[in-house]
Amino acid sequence: MSEIELQPAITGLSGELEVPGDKSISHRAVIFSSLSEGTSTIDNFLTGEDCFRTVEAFRQMGVKIEGDGSRLTVHGKGVQALTAPTEPIYFGNSGTTARLLSGVLAALPFFTTAYGDASLSKRPMDRVVIPLKEMGAVIDGRESASLLPIAFSQATLTGVRHELTVRSAQVKSALLLAGLLSNGKTTVVEKGVTRDHTEKLLPQYGVELSVSGSDITIEGGQHLTASDLKVPGDISSAAFFMVAAAITPNSQITIKNVGLNETRNGIVTALLKMGAELTSTVHTYIGEEPVGDVTVASSSLHGITLEGEMIPNIIDEIPILALAATQAEGTTVIKDAKELRVKETDRIDAVVRNLRKMGAEIEAREDGMVIQGRQTLRGNVLDSFGDHRIGMMGAIASLISDGKVVITDKDCINISYPPFFKHLESLQKKKTS
Repeated sequence: MSEIELQPAITGLSGELEVPGDKSISHRAVIFSSLSEGTSTIDNFLTGEDCFRTVEAFRQMGVKIEGDGSRLTVHGKGVQALTAPTEPIYFGNSGTTARLLSGVLAALPFFTTAYGDASLSKRPMDRVVIPLKEMGAVIDGRESASLLPIAFSQATLTGVRHELTVRSAQVKSALLLAGLLSNGKTTVVEKGVTRDHTEKLLPQYGVELSVSGSDITIEGGQHLTASDLKVPGDISSAAFFMVAAAITPNSQITIKNVGLNETRNGIVTALLKMGAELTSTVHTYIGEEPVGDVTVASSSLHGITLEGEMIPNIIDEIPILALAATQAEGTTVIKDAKELRVKETDRIDAVVRNLRKMGAEIEAREDGMVIQGRQTLRGNVLDSFGDHRIGMMGAIASLISDGKVVITDKDCINISYPPFFKHLESLQKKKTS
């Protein structure tokens, strides 16, 4: 088990950085490019383990994908050219790969099996399997295919109108992909707004869809055409350094060329509500995706309530916002976030346990947590629980702790942010150089 020992920041954080490419967009770019006819180039692809699970899945189905760094070339020959994998597809720890590819595998004319690591094998698949079965998919697996491993048999899918029972961009995207490969028209009715990268990216590959209120409709049988794409920086990764600058005295940093999609920028809204010294500016668009710079300085934060419509927009950022709340004046309440309990780990439990080990006053609730502010955090050994976002939260906490922090299983951070520790060190070095 890998671990790393971190010392408190001697000086504030200073400088500029670019975070790796957006994880959600990287997954989708590989999927759409692999289903397309023609050669697509993906620049600033996230070189995290999760995204390469999607790459390897399509390589197993006969797609030639060149490159193993941040630039990929995908030689698509269309859906009809995909071939049956000779071995089960391994999803690793990637929930995005598992859910989105389910929408593809369910519609293909061959048999496929898929499995994940111990963590992913505990995460619910029925939320995507049940609506796919309504479209005619033949899916079997553990506990009625509600858990991995699962198997997809050859089936002809028919478009349906499906009202989502969970607020999930993964489920929405899986059903839109299945609808694209189905007969007839598929309409997905969202329960509430979720990240819309699929809707923004598909038109770049020549696919028409319509969005009317909460209804998203796609016609089956459309052909995808190759497209080149540059992936913007991942705002969920940027969130850790945004909070780091806000809570570390004498700090100011700028994160360049980060995605500022309105369905993903809840971290900006939340920090501004907490009183952060923060500015964000959109300076370009990649397709329909807004891209810009975010500058954050040391801030006097105050507690707020995070709930309701805001939660899906910040679901991945709640662990680092919980850390920010320990340094805010007053009480912060997080609710309506029960989804955190079925992430890579139970993130409510993991956040509470680690911050309590550091001396924070924090209470777990079934759907969130209550955090008291202005806490002095003590150094300690923190368990990442194999969850990249929990590991990174602990590393940022080390900046303001009164002693060293040890993060266990630091390698899990490679799932989404391989150069994380290099970037953390660079922001501390620049102040004294």
